[in-house]
Amino acid sequence: MAALTAAVPVLALLGLCLGPAAAATPLVIWHGMGDSCCNPVSMGYIQKLVEKKIPGIYVLSLKIGSNMIQDMENSFFMNVNDQVREVCSQLATDPRLQGGYNAMGFSQGGQFLRAVAQRCPAPPMLNLISIGGQHQGVYGFPRCPGESSHVCDWIRKTLDLGAYTKAVQEHLVQAEYWHDPLKEEDYRKNSIFLADINQERGINETYKKNLMALKKFVMVKFLNDTMVDPPISEWFGFYKSGQAKETIPLQETSLYKEDRLGLREMDKAGKLVFLGVKGDHLHFSEEWFDSTILPFLQ
Repeated sequence: MAALTAAVPVLALLGLCLGPAAAATPLVIWHGMGDSCCNPVSMGYIQKLVEKKIPGIYVLSLKIGSNMIQDMENSFFMNVNDQVREVCSQLATDPRLQGGYNAMGFSQGGQFLRAVAQRCPAPPMLNLISIGGQHQGVYGFPRCPGESSHVCDWIRKTLDLGAYTKAVQEHLVQAEYWHDPLKEEDYRKNSIFLADINQERGINETYKKNLMALKKFVMVKFLNDTMVDPPISEWFGFYKSGQAKETIPLQETSLYKEDRLGLREMDKAGKLVFLGVKGDHLHFSEEWFDSTILPFLQ
């Protein structure tokens, strides 16, 4: 939901033996709200960091639009289903990805890449790493990213007035993963993105089969997150239905108990990885990234 704004310390970890360059699995990354593909202090930084640590790797930082400004604007105002279709097209026509790729999504990019995994199995996504993604959606925006604060003020008002109206759903990204625990029926009926990929209106067996094909589904939760409401959505948990105070973990949700996405079976097979990191939303150190995330990319 926000650009990675915290400065990350530079570490002297240079002697990693990561194998021959030809063996490096490509990586696709998708940024969060108010960010862009190539911001030098966020996605641009991550791309260079991965390229330094894994020599020869191909990293595709997704851009939705013809330039960085459009890419940033589309993170607020372009229908998510259209964005996912655009990304699926990019991946399908990129010759360097045809043997498979790893995916890493930041904030809302996490649930968007999960939609790619469920809807577009070719080329195959091998591992999905969600860093602060909101897989059960959000119910509030406590804070907003830097220069986008005025946009987020407008978003808050719009969501309060009518998150599930057709016009808002089709033209406001954040409404498409707005999950109101006090209006579950409205959410299930009218959410055009999240309710679909979370199998809230019925079971799409293809979605389930495609997600279960992942080797690992890694979910990172920020332990001091002040932006995502509720933070447990980053581990696929959410508010207990009918109220907005008590939260429950993934394992206590109907999604898991009924295994509508195959997450229960994936969990039993050791495919789900739940990681916690100290810090606010998208604030982490290079040391943590090196030691915790890079092993999933090698």
